[in-house]
Amino acid sequence: MKETIKDIPLGELHPFPDHPFGVRDDESMEQTVESIREYGVLVPAIARPREDGGYEIIAGHRRKHACELAGLTTMPVIVRDIDRNTATIMMVDSNLQRENILPSERAKAYKMKLDAIKRQGKRHDLTSTQPVQKLSVEQVAEEAGTSREQIRRYIRLNELEPELMQLVDEGKIGMTPAVEISYLKPEEQKLLIETIDSEQATPSFSQAQRMRRLSQEGKLNDDAVLDIMMEQKKPENWDLKLPMDKIRKYFPRSYTPQRMEETIIKLLEMWMKQQKKKRDQQR
Repeated sequence: MKETIKDIPLGELHPFPDHPFGVRDDESMEQTVESIREYGVLVPAIARPREDGGYEIIAGHRRKHACELAGLTTMPVIVRDIDRNTATIMMVDSNLQRENILPSERAKAYKMKLDAIKRQGKRHDLTSTQPVQKLSVEQVAEEAGTSREQIRRYIRLNELEPELMQLVDEGKIGMTPAVEISYLKPEEQKLLIETIDSEQATPSFSQAQRMRRLSQEGKLNDDAVLDIMMEQKKPENWDLKLPMDKIRKYFPRSYTPQRMEETIIKLLEMWMKQQKKKRDQQR
């Protein structure tokens, strides 16, 4: 594989077509910007030459944005002369290692990788006479460290209307009901979006299942969607997860996760008593 490392003007670096991973101006980006201002770019980006000139970023979209915010005009880049399918697989794999990836990002990324390796399976490797291994969901699942079923579920999310996908990203619609909803026709999904907006409620798994069955029977209309969504949903069990990197700084290093949990609960109990006392004083 032919490659070189060079400092490339930021204006010559172009995003990967249909890049599924967002570049967000969050706390992590601020830290990256500060690191680049102090130490420079420690890990070069990876790009490949474009037919129309310049370079196509494979890995390093966040680093490029951080360089722009830090006031740099160039960044170090490893230039690899590789085909689109190989670049797509490399782009997906390098980004899936990140934390806080949205469901929509995973859905698009898994499908892009799946399609790329399918195309690879129809040709031969550029440096070998042996056929490239054909893509299978099992292969994608193994490389992603998850199950075949989970890969299929994520790929199904690509069939959702953008408004519904956004609700999944926001955690307002769970993964299991979202997969069921993805089997609804586009016009049926639009009916559901209107009902979610009017009723200020999102479907449970059982409600989504019923809508899918009615859709298969050709009986899902606006009245049916409204009837299902107006039903009283059973309380759902859920767990609140707190990111360790955000709460660890508030505890001694010797504290175990269990002891942290006990401390948080005690503090919440104290807070609740204080709130009750304030309310009693205001009466």
